Amino acid sequence: MNPQVFGKEHLIYIFVSIIVALAVLILTKRFAKTEKIKNIVMKVAGAILFIIIFINRLVLVFEYNQVDWIQFVPDSICSTSSFVLSLAILFGKKDNKVLHFIWLVSLAGGVITTFYPNFIGQNSKFMYPPTIFGMMHHTWGAIVVILLFLLGYLKLTYKKWYCTLIGFTSYLSYGAFLMCVLKIGNPLYMTGPALDGTIFTIWVLIPIYFVVYGLILGVLELIRNKDKLLKK
Repeated sequence: MNPQVFGKEHLIYIFVSIIVALAVLILTKRFAKTEKIKNIVMKVAGAILFIIIFINRLVLVFEYNQVDWIQFVPDSICSTSSFVLSLAILFGKKDNKVLHFIWLVSLAGGVITTFYPNFIGQNSKFMYPPTIFGMMHHTWGAIVVILLFLLGYLKLTYKKWYCTLIGFTSYLSYGAFLMCVLKIGNPLYMTGPALDGTIFTIWVLIPIYFVVYGLILGVLELIRNKDKLLKK
């Protein structure tokens, strides 16, 4: 029987992932005290994410012993976001605009896929490279986002709300390129749902994203201005 969601292999993976996440976050909190060390930690975390997603796409090229280099091109929201997040950290400045768009996409996708990897049964072996590296880039991407906030590398503000608009406009343009030029089917879930039998195409996910993002920013502003509100 192929691996199942919440099967033995998956539960072990979740347990190990939680241990790794806690270890990384606790050690980072304990030892990353200076700005220099914080920057090094983030760059290393970004580099690890890039390596994992790079390997993930590379193994897809050689899947089923057939070389197909078009498979290297990230065509899902999560794989694209892992590349974007890693590159934004490696080559971007602290609190850069790309991070303001990509953090929620990577966090949501990473957490959801870690606990509900709908592709887990694609092979009889859980350690099948496309499976394990696919899960790893989702999980590590979520950990990287938490590190962004833990180290103060990203500070949310409603003043940069437009970053999300530019980000998704870029995603839709990229998806259109994949579909029309490279002839890739259902890029970024533009023509079909992320999960079979659901309505979660990118056209549904984008409005959900904006609502959730708006609520997060609203709550943060209320917290930051609670003293002023109480005085009134």
